[in-house]
Parts: sequence; C-alpha cells; structure tokens
Amino acid sequence: MSRLQRGLTGLSGAGASGTGHSRLGGSLAGVSLSGGGNNGKSFEDLKRLIHSKLVEKLDLSRVSDLEGETLRREIRLVVERLCDTENPLLNRMERERLIDEVLDETFGFGPLEVLLKDPTISDIMINGPYKIFVERRGKMEKTDVKFRDNEHLMQIIDRIVSKVGRRVDETSPMVDARLPDGSRFNAIIPPLALDGSTVSIRRFGSNPLKLEDLLNYKAFTPEMAMLMEACIKARLNIIISGGTGCGKTTLLNTLSSFIPGEERVITIEDAAELQLQQEHVVRLETRPPNIEGKGAITCRDLVRNALRMRPERIIIGECRGAESLDMLQAMNTGHAGSMTTLHANTPRDAQARLETMIMMAGLELPIKAMRQQISSAVDVIIQANRLQGGPRKVTSITEVMGMEQDMIIMQEIFRFKQLGIDQNGRAYGQFEATGVRPSFVNRLEAAGIKLPSNLFQERVLARD
Repeated sequence: MSRLQRGLTGLSGAGASGTGHSRLGGSLAGVSLSGGGNNGKSFEDLKRLIHSKLVEKLDLSRVSDLEGETLRREIRLVVERLCDTENPLLNRMERERLIDEVLDETFGFGPLEVLLKDPTISDIMINGPYKIFVERRGKMEKTDVKFRDNEHLMQIIDRIVSKVGRRVDETSPMVDARLPDGSRFNAIIPPLALDGSTVSIRRFGSNPLKLEDLLNYKAFTPEMAMLMEACIKARLNIIISGGTGCGKTTLLNTLSSFIPGEERVITIEDAAELQLQQEHVVRLETRPPNIEGKGAITCRDLVRNALRMRPERIIIGECRGAESLDMLQAMNTGHAGSMTTLHANTPRDAQARLETMIMMAGLELPIKAMRQQISSAVDVIIQANRLQGGPRKVTSITEVMGMEQDMIIMQEIFRFKQLGIDQNGRAYGQFEATGVRPSFVNRLEAAGIKLPSNLFQERVLARD
C-alpha cells in the first residue's frame, strides 16, 4: 500500500478547492502546482511526475476519511488540477488517459487495469515488463501495454499478492494468488525468470458463465447438459478432465449450480477461484510455508479436515497429488456427489493420472487395489478440450462402470467428433450420442430424475 493510500484512511479534514469544490481541495495547499514548463515531457514522464507529486506532496493531514469510489472521485479532482497545471496543452483524450492511468497506479494494478477491464480477454501473459500477450476469443496476440521496468512490474506483483496474504521474493520466487474479480494469478520472478518477472492471469470475471452461456458458445449440447444436471442432482461422483486452458474450472463452476441450495458444500483450492452460488458453502484455501519454511497447509490437510466438518459434498478445485487418495476415499465413504478437476487429455489418461497421484501418497498399493478405489469412487468423467483455433468443447462424457479382472471398464455416452479445420484455422465437428445407455440410469430414476427415453439414441446431436 502506498503512502498516499495509508494516509487517506482515518484522517479528517475538509475544505473547498478554488475550482473543483472538492472535499480534498484544502489539501492542495501541500501540492506544488507550478511547472508549466513541463509541456515538452513525454506522456510517461508526465504521468510519473504527476503521480509522484500526488503521492509525495499531498497534505495528508487535510485529507478526509473517504473510501472506495468516493475516495477515487475526490483524488481524481486533485489529479485533474495537476494535469491542467503541469501541461495545459494536453488534448481531451490524452488528459483523460493520463488521469485514468495515474489513478490506476495509485489504487489499482497499473498498466494491467486496462486489460483487466476488457471482458473479451481470457488470459493475460506477461513475459517481463515490455512483452504482454493476451488471449482474446481463442487467439493469442501481443498488446501495446508495457511496464516502465522490472521494478515497476514487481511493485504491481507485490500489491496483488499482499492483498491475499501471500509473498514473493528471492526466497520464495513463485506465487499463486487471486485477483479481486476471482481471476487466477501466477507469478515467477528472477532469478528463476531470466528475462524479468513473468506473470500469468487466467480470467474468470466477477460474473461466472452460466449454463446458457456455455450452450450459446456450443461447448456442449442441451442433451449433454440434461445428463450432467441429472448426474449432479442424483449425487454421482464426477471428475472433470482436460488440458491447460480448456475450461475445466469454468465448467465446474457452471455444473455446481445444479447442487441443491440446502446441501453443505466444502470447496478446497490452492488459490480460491470457484464461485459457487449456493448459500451453504464453506471455502477453504491452502497456505504456503512462511519465510522460515514452516506453517504450510496442503490440500491433503484440508481434505482430511473437511471430512470432520460434516460435508455433504466436497469439491476440490484441482487434484494434483496425494490428496487424490483422500478424495477417492471420501467419495467412497458417504460423500457422494463430490467433484474435482485434473489434468489429462482423455478419460483413460485421467484414470492413469489418478493412479500416479495415488502413488504420490506414499502407499504401496497394488495396481488392482488402486483401480478398485477409482472404479468404486468415480461414476462419470467429463472430458473438456481446447481445440485448434480456440474453441473449447466437452469432447466426451464417459461412465466408469467398474472392474473386469485388472482393468477399469468405461463406456462413452456422448462425444464430440472433430471433422476438420476451416479456412480460419478453427476446428469444427459434430456432437454425437453413441447409443450407449449408461448403467447409472437406475440411480437417476431412484433419485426421482426421469430422462427422455430417446436421450441416448445413437445420432448426431449438433454440428459446429
């Protein structure tokens, strides 16, 4: 937090500006407004000058106790006055841009603010202070946004991670955090990052996508949505599998809306990003070790503790390691309807990945015993993929049927079949019903859920 931000809290005082009638007007006595000779300065130099004058010379003893938008509005009047004095020749567009960027430096995340305000951007990737890329509508592009230098970038990283109680320095050069809008934030700094601090931001937005949005984006079909809703309401255990950036967390958020509001749900994440809409939700977040290397709380610790909190469902944001065994055991011992995500390219790969993660728990379980755990715990694997050109699809809904000798038996219910690439380099294909009637239909009917008799009839559901 800057000296200005600290000083603007809890201080009293009022006064009227000679021009703006701002409650902060009286504080302008402490700001030097001379300097019309700065007209030749570059935009960045002028922005730096005005920001430094705002932070260093504002008479903090005359600043009123304001918060949020009111505080930003009052400070804006001060910045406007400084702009008019330091360079009255700025045109209206340059003046507004300069004022907004000074306010972003003071209250927000500096150059990142303009990207964070753009709802079309799904990913922001910062490779050092001068190379910032974004993904927009599935396409990667370089932006004109820059930081002044690596020190400036580090200031913004520190501002972000400090707000969620994390830290990043040479002793702990990697950090996961979240932005106020729920977006996932990852940073890695020198000496590990050779060309300057590197940041990756996965956008989720303050308004999570709803089922209708994903249907409009043709991520899946109404028939597939009907089955997924039935599985969740009937308390089947579900794993959402997919590669990086394929929309696993978005899909998990959307499907969680089908959980009845009266059920007690506990979510466990490394960096909290799930946005469940139910009222009875307990959110748990892991904690990294402190500067002495102590005090870490792992995902596995939280899963074990969650079992003592009378959960009806447990949702793990992502299974990465030994907590997978605890999750499977929870699914097998009365916590039906639980969900998690993991990284894998196919449902069969998801099974192999689960086996690998169970081994990370340090137990010498035979392969057959591990597969029995998986087959008895997991009912459905929903596979998501990001296809060439950017479209994100649910490419498979697969039932885990059980064991046959040493093998887990699966059967695919719905799938997306890619047919080719169009002239824009974008994959296209069709959603298909395989003609397989899942064995868990009886469980759905026992839960009072009746699906159309022709839902699983072999056919093409939709083309995209």
